[in-house]
Amino acid sequence: MVLATSVVSVRVKRELKEEAEKLGIDLRSVVEKAIESEVRRVKKEKLKRLLEEALRNIDFTAEDWARAVRESRDKR
Repeated sequence: MVLATSVVSVRVKRELKEEAEKLGIDLRSVVEKAIESEVRRVKKEKLKRLLEEALRNIDFTAEDWARAVRESRDKR
C-alpha cells in the first residue's frame, strides 16, 4: 500500500540540523511523529471542549439519569 505524502518545508538552525544529521537522527520521522502527536492533542482538546459544552447545555440531572435507568430496568 502506497501512502500519499506532501512536502513540508521547515527552517531550523543550521547547527541543530547538522548535529541531528551527525547523530543519525531521521528528521522526517521526528517531524512526522511531532505532527501526529500535535494532531492527536488538538483533536482531544476540541473533543473535550465539545463534550464540556454539551454537558453544560444538557438539562438532565444525575437524579433524572438514575430514575431513567431504574424505569428502564423495571420495564424488563
